[in-house]
Amino acid sequence: MSAFENAAGFFHACESSKGWEACRPYVEPDASFEAQAGPVAGFSTAREYAEWMAEVPNWATDCRYDLHASAWDAENRAAIFFATFHLRHTGEGGPVPPTNREMDSHYVFVLFMNDEDRVARMVKIWNAHWAMEQLGWA
Repeated sequence: MSAFENAAGFFHACESSKGWEACRPYVEPDASFEAQAGPVAGFSTAREYAEWMAEVPNWATDCRYDLHASAWDAENRAAIFFATFHLRHTGEGGPVPPTNREMDSHYVFVLFMNDEDRVARMVKIWNAHWAMEQLGWA
């Protein structure tokens, strides 16, 4: 598989809440994670992010994402994905009891690939505050 195909595999496995085992074939075990977004700002590895995403369906229904665009930057060995995540807060989880409110939140992944075509570094760009407001959490 090409670097971009592996990046896409990782993106789809994570965003489908399939967990670390589904993400692992596409990523280095110690791949780093960065985000300037409250709910995920404390994560330092892509594994932590994948495990967190696997928990989302436990407290939310209608979890899905729409991928709007993707691109490959060959010079920087980076795959870029722009999507919108959708969900409804219907179960216990999060900082407040279920609000039954919906969230439709845009975000971008930038996945930097190593020479073996696996994710080595992940950056998520997400306006988490906007998402939390939609859910009634802020």
